[in-house]
Amino acid sequence: MLEIACFEITSAETALQSMADRIEFCHDIEKGGTTPDFYEFMHLKRTFKKPIYVMIRPTGGPFYYSDSEFTQMKNSIINFRLGGADGFVFGILDAHNEIDIPRNQELLTLAGEIPCTFHRAFDRTSDLDASMQTLIKIGFRTVLTSGGKKNAVAGKENIKDLVEKYAHKIEILIGGGVRSENIEALKKFTGGTSFHSSAIMKYDTFVTEDEIKKLKQGCS
Repeated sequence: MLEIACFEITSAETALQSMADRIEFCHDIEKGGTTPDFYEFMHLKRTFKKPIYVMIRPTGGPFYYSDSEFTQMKNSIINFRLGGADGFVFGILDAHNEIDIPRNQELLTLAGEIPCTFHRAFDRTSDLDASMQTLIKIGFRTVLTSGGKKNAVAGKENIKDLVEKYAHKIEILIGGGVRSENIEALKKFTGGTSFHSSAIMKYDTFVTEDEIKKLKQGCS
């Protein structure tokens, strides 16, 4: 399974017409992804059939949110759910960089049956095993991770361990610097079957269809 992270509508349109299985639609690559524009999302839903997972993140920086920001997140879940989102991507930590169970549960409840991914806020937690068990228990379907390291290549040992222990209970989505030149080796080493990439080559601004094709071939 190949998910492409798309930070603006041009890349989203390219990815939705490509060999990718689904996209994560968000905004602002410099901040690592924030909640996208609702009307751009609606255009994509009307035009394309592939699944669109929506990032729910009101601001960049730490994954600890104020009450007003949390209210924004709840409103976004409601609006994008009504708009037909196929999945949501979010993750709330507490002031100690541990999973904020009550707030995440509240968003999961609002999402209902729509599958939710806990994003790379996971990698900031102190105990990846304990965090993974928590996310499984409260109902996340997917965890996006680089194994607690700056990228998936650096975290491949941890990813392998997580895949062996938990892949039968939750989708482990391997991301963080995943590109066509390393995806095959990552798949072989970790045993993972789900991958996440921006498919943006060095010095480029937009997703490239050729890179998506190579990524898909590498993880197939």
